[in-house]
Amino acid sequence: MICLAHLNFEAMKVPFLFALVSITTAMMAQPNLTPGAPQSERILVLGGTAHLGTGEAIENAAIGFEDGIIDFVGAARDVDPKRYARVVSAEGMHIYPGFIAPNSTLGLMEVAAVRASRDYQEVGTFKPNVRSLIAYNTASDITPTVRTNGVLMGQITPRGGVIGGSSSIVQFDAWNWEDAVIRADDGIHLYWPSTHHKHFEDGRAQLRKRKTYDQKLHEIRDFFERARAYADGKPAQRDLRMEAMRGLFKDGDRSAPGATTLFVHAGDAKQIAEVIRFKRSEDLERVVLVGGADSWMMADPLRENGIAVMLQRTHTVPRYAEDDIDLPYKLPKLLEDEGVEYCLQGEGRMPEMNTRNLPFYAGTAVAYGLEYEQAVRALTHSTAKILGIDNTCGSLAPGKDATLFISAGDALDMMTNDVRQAWVQGRDVVLDNKQIQLYEKYKAKYDAQRDAGNR
Repeated sequence: MICLAHLNFEAMKVPFLFALVSITTAMMAQPNLTPGAPQSERILVLGGTAHLGTGEAIENAAIGFEDGIIDFVGAARDVDPKRYARVVSAEGMHIYPGFIAPNSTLGLMEVAAVRASRDYQEVGTFKPNVRSLIAYNTASDITPTVRTNGVLMGQITPRGGVIGGSSSIVQFDAWNWEDAVIRADDGIHLYWPSTHHKHFEDGRAQLRKRKTYDQKLHEIRDFFERARAYADGKPAQRDLRMEAMRGLFKDGDRSAPGATTLFVHAGDAKQIAEVIRFKRSEDLERVVLVGGADSWMMADPLRENGIAVMLQRTHTVPRYAEDDIDLPYKLPKLLEDEGVEYCLQGEGRMPEMNTRNLPFYAGTAVAYGLEYEQAVRALTHSTAKILGIDNTCGSLAPGKDATLFISAGDALDMMTNDVRQAWVQGRDVVLDNKQIQLYEKYKAKYDAQRDAGNR
């Protein structure tokens, strides 16, 4: 037992204070990422350039919102600031709708090297009943890093197998997945099998059809045939896999015909041609192509069959040696010119962390011919339309959710993007994250060392 009478408090003073400061510093180093409180006062964002997300922009704009819903969009001269309790100046800055990250595994994986934190894939081949939504982690340390670049919503998507499961659309300022959801189970994700592979003979590459392709295609068609029969009939026993497929068919018993989208992950032209034939033969209402590296070659049939494209990230290399080295940068412009509906997504290496680069994929497309407002639309309204949430999200318009942000510079330019304030459904978003905290921590350390050396 320690007797307090014999303790030397003077000797303990320095280490005690050091420990106290260390604990306080550690507590301060943790970003306060509590979700914002519901909007309690009318807010007006005044001045600056508003990029509406629809391909239009307003100079010296005003955006007003109340109870999380936008109630005014127009020129600053046409609004009475006295009607709003709080006026936020955006003079000289830019206002954008919240960017949307489709086909994302954000919140489903934290550290790739830690298996317990990888929750984007379940075992099995055909698993449409697997729901990514209930695995979505709102407390991810990665999510705040993407919010600071204006990415405020996303489609959380499962991976693996032939049918990976169903995705859901969430906003990135929530206590739990129930609070986060914007649209639950918006689509089923089908990973189309590769049709051909490269065979090298005498140093030359030749494309050969995969021996297993016909069998895999037969399995897909058989599964869809059974799912359609289940949707048409009155089964004696409930099958969770078949229930998840109901919304894909016009005669399913969901609230609207073809309410569920089939997202087909495919890249090369041969796969895309097969996907188009599959849509026709199955008479599917809503099909979206995910990836689409060769979609520019198939622009006419994609447009004619009403198939939108979630285009691969522009920061990648061409698929074939004979392609232009800058082809990935030009893909959005090529689809825009062909009238194919598309949006941008970030699947690839380290997709969760690289979600923060989504705005810069659009910025690269601008450098290679895409008009600026078209690039903003590819991150906002086009994405919302493809996801089926454009009635509430994706643009700055009266009646839509007040999910928007202010950037001091060009939000599509990695050198000048500087998000100063953001709102999700009218709630103030904390623009802080672990990376910012570490930057400030070590900046203070080395600034102090430099100042001490200059004395």
